[in-house]
Amino acid sequence: MASEAAVEVNAISAAAPEAATTTGAEKQPHKLERKWTFWFDNQTGHKQGAAWGTSLRKVYTFDTVEEFWCLYDQIFKPSKLPGNTDFHLFKAGIEPKWEDPECASGGKWSVTSNRKANLENMWLETLMALIGEQFDEADEICGVVASVRSRQDKLALWTKTATNEAAQMGIGRKWKEIIDVNDKITYSFHDDSKRDRSAKGRYNV
Repeated sequence: MASEAAVEVNAISAAAPEAATTTGAEKQPHKLERKWTFWFDNQTGHKQGAAWGTSLRKVYTFDTVEEFWCLYDQIFKPSKLPGNTDFHLFKAGIEPKWEDPECASGGKWSVTSNRKANLENMWLETLMALIGEQFDEADEICGVVASVRSRQDKLALWTKTATNEAAQMGIGRKWKEIIDVNDKITYSFHDDSKRDRSAKGRYNV
């Protein structure tokens, strides 16, 4: 099982550079405001007791609109993933781990979905909002994680400063509008989650 997971990670890593350069037209690329990195994590092959993040792999860093669309279309769609895997899009230089200095004092807004098509739509809308700098509190955002699971999928938007309630509420309201969700969404502190995986959220919108 573990070797299958490794093969999958290697295949995605190998395919990303080719996908990113398949633009179809030799036009001047449209530069983004900042660089972003896709990460992949297949948790299927996790050994019991292994530290979280041991299967996390950096896949590709991009900074143009054209690279983003080629990577998304060919690789980074949740519907292309088997169960128990995660896709991450984080600002370049930030690792999608609680231990990263940019994430250590942060938290995350979370939303769940029972339909793969719904997850894919929310994932894409969030990606476009991030690379398009649609959040007023853009400097507070670290990245987003799509978790594909057999029972229920999850999308989580990670931010830097959990105690800055005004900033987090602003991000939460904007994100809820972007992904077109009517149900309440919840913000949890990473510190709370470290102590108790089922810890209650601190903020709601």
